[in-house]
Amino acid sequence: MPILGFAHYNFRASRPMLDTLRDFYIEVVGLRLGPRPPFQSFGYWLYIGERDVLHLSEARPDEVRPAQVINTFDHAAFACSDLSAFEARLNEFKIRYRRGHVPLTGQQQLFFSDPAGNGVELNFAEKDVS
Repeated sequence: MPILGFAHYNFRASRPMLDTLRDFYIEVVGLRLGPRPPFQSFGYWLYIGERDVLHLSEARPDEVRPAQVINTFDHAAFACSDLSAFEARLNEFKIRYRRGHVPLTGQQQLFFSDPAGNGVELNFAEKDVS
């Protein structure tokens, strides 16, 4: 009974926040909007290549989504290339970020938050650091 791999993250929010998150993950992070099955609920599926990796689902009108709840979620990470281009994009959108470095591998990282406060990490292999 092996696990075959990671499927996706799902964020639930109001429709206005879903639109904000959709735009952020497309314009800033570089995911693309793709097909979504015709569920009864509203939402978006965002892709890397042919793979849906982030699902955005509309919360029901009576659903309470408490903010600032203590939980263990810290961030979602994405493998990227062209560190300088991503830093330029973050600066263009005036997104505050911090850099990190992974010892031994030379990997560089950028950390920031999306408009809902979810953590985002972009990882760059040593060869993709200029």
